[in-house]
Amino acid sequence: MFRLLGTLRSSQPVASFQRCCGLFPASEESSGGGDLAEGTGESSACNGIVAKRRPATTGRRPPNGVRSGRGPQGCTQKYFVKNYFYYYLFKFSAALGEETFYITFLPFTYWNIDHSVSRRMIIIWSIVMYIGQVSKDILKWPRPLSPPVVKLELRADAEYGMPSTHAMAATAISFSFFIATTNQYKYPFELGLVAAFVFSTLVCLSRLYTGMHTILDVIGGALISAVLLILLSPAWDTIDRLLLTSPFCPLISIVVPLVLCYNYPKLDYYSPTRGDTTTILGAAAGATVGFWLNNQYIVPVYTTENIQLGFLLLPSKTVVVILARFIVGIFVVLLTRQLMKSVVLGTLGYRYKFPIGDLDARRRLEVEVPYKFITYSSVGFTATVLVPQLHGLLGLM
Repeated sequence: MFRLLGTLRSSQPVASFQRCCGLFPASEESSGGGDLAEGTGESSACNGIVAKRRPATTGRRPPNGVRSGRGPQGCTQKYFVKNYFYYYLFKFSAALGEETFYITFLPFTYWNIDHSVSRRMIIIWSIVMYIGQVSKDILKWPRPLSPPVVKLELRADAEYGMPSTHAMAATAISFSFFIATTNQYKYPFELGLVAAFVFSTLVCLSRLYTGMHTILDVIGGALISAVLLILLSPAWDTIDRLLLTSPFCPLISIVVPLVLCYNYPKLDYYSPTRGDTTTILGAAAGATVGFWLNNQYIVPVYTTENIQLGFLLLPSKTVVVILARFIVGIFVVLLTRQLMKSVVLGTLGYRYKFPIGDLDARRRLEVEVPYKFITYSSVGFTATVLVPQLHGLLGLM
């Protein structure tokens, strides 16, 4: 058992998976023909906070088929892509665990599918992500070593690896969506189960392909989410009712996440995990306050009957309304994010006497937490309260 766990935690299986999918470091000679040539350009090993540079060959452009990934502190890694189908498939799949996906898919669900489904996904997503981010900084397991692994996302290499929060989020979102909708909408149970499995599997495999996690990181993340889903599912109706009806909900939704963010585990060096965690908890806090406010004082704009026809056969008029809701909503959300970033950062810069472009100052606890929390709680509140009201004014009900 210990030998198996050691193998799953090692970097070599990740490197082998990359080679099977046609991804090679530029230092290796390609085999099997194709349009690939050996790369003699710069290559660096960036493992965690330590980056060891190799001498770079100057005066030459990367040969055909060679790409480079760039990360912080000037780390560069050139690599061969022999199979572009897997390259784009897993790059896209990895993006399903990033902010761009969260800030589009979760509001889309709230505006166009079902409020209860969206509430479940947002709350479970925030719980799962907080547990995953904190676990990384408590366990402090390193990410795969490079070499032999090719790392395509060196920006996040300063973070620890276990568990994979991409795997956790993908499992939590896909299966909570499936569980919440399987009895409400007209689609085959098997189709929903397969879709949830394929979605989470692609995201998990993308973390191996991009070289950011070991197999054990990915399995651990998926299992943690599965356990949390099993534990939370029986109590979800009670949790949902308290979120909507308890007079203490707004206070708890703001205070508890703030306390968790300010007491995030301290590291010996800066890691983006605290900022990412604050972003997630802030967005969930703003959305939760919005859920409560809508239920208490605002007549719901949408009901589950709006799209009760099912997912496969939607009238063309309904599709147009869905697209209009999304375009209007996402524009307002992105505008809110940009505006709040500028206002909050400017206010904090004035308060703590630092220029807005000072990256080191923005990483300080007293700046990063309020900056991220206020910005993204405003985003969550806008998506759940202001955007639905705007939809109603525009006749997009």
